[in-house]
Amino acid sequence: MSHQNEHTDTLVQACLKGKQSAQLALYNKYYKAMYNTALRIVKHTAEAEDVMQESFLNAFTKLHTFKGEVTFGAWLKRIVINNSIHHYRKQQKNSVVPLDDVMYKVEDNDGVVTDQSGYAELKAQKVMDTMKRLKDNYRVSLTLHLIEGYDYEEISEIMNISYANCRTTISRAKESLRKKLTLTV
Repeated sequence: MSHQNEHTDTLVQACLKGKQSAQLALYNKYYKAMYNTALRIVKHTAEAEDVMQESFLNAFTKLHTFKGEVTFGAWLKRIVINNSIHHYRKQQKNSVVPLDDVMYKVEDNDGVVTDQSGYAELKAQKVMDTMKRLKDNYRVSLTLHLIEGYDYEEISEIMNISYANCRTTISRAKESLRKKLTLTV
């Protein structure tokens, strides 16, 4: 076991004993990653922050159910993803599509890029921006698969769809992303 995992396990044990300083230490260790995970699913900063806070609250109140079969970070990320998807579905029931999401935005890239790492960063940002314009189920499934690293079986469980539907959705999402990226080149 790595030193990092030992430290986290010590903090988890201290949390189980009710030490608030240990809760704060775990929060400080994981909040940025959990916020980013929530943001990629719910798409709005304030909502992502709410989901992240709710997820930490859930994790600390249900910490006694943490069996240690996976790392604490993986367990917490699963809570964040489940809460994000739940929040997203709840919002979809009564949502109005903003005009910005409907209109196609053309961005002018006049800047000359000479640095290769800057170019790679620009391309990565373009992919992330383009993913935001995908249909919601495509965006969520691609985020879980490509960014969060979940396999098809895990995604089908999280999204409550069949394994075959999951594979088809991700395949179509990748194709849609490719098409959108070639249109913006």
